[in-house]
Amino acid sequence: MLTTTLSDFRKDIKSYLDKVTQSFETLIINRGKDTGVVIMSLEEYNSLKSTQHELSSRINQQRLDASVVELKSGKKLIKKLAE
Repeated sequence: MLTTTLSDFRKDIKSYLDKVTQSFETLIINRGKDTGVVIMSLEEYNSLKSTQHELSSRINQQRLDASVVELKSGKKLIKKLAE
């Protein structure tokens, strides 16, 4: 995670945006006491939105948890290899 001030961000905006998009860094621009802005790559944002959707309901959470348990136990993999 990177942090900077608004004035430093203005001075070197291209470099900061390159770091965000190429290195998947999250950038926090401080704008004063307890305020700021977060900049992240579009890919990272889409990933967060997808995760948020998966966890948006209890049924989705349970299905995701069950899939993780199956994956860790190898049951799905063994079943697919047997087919």
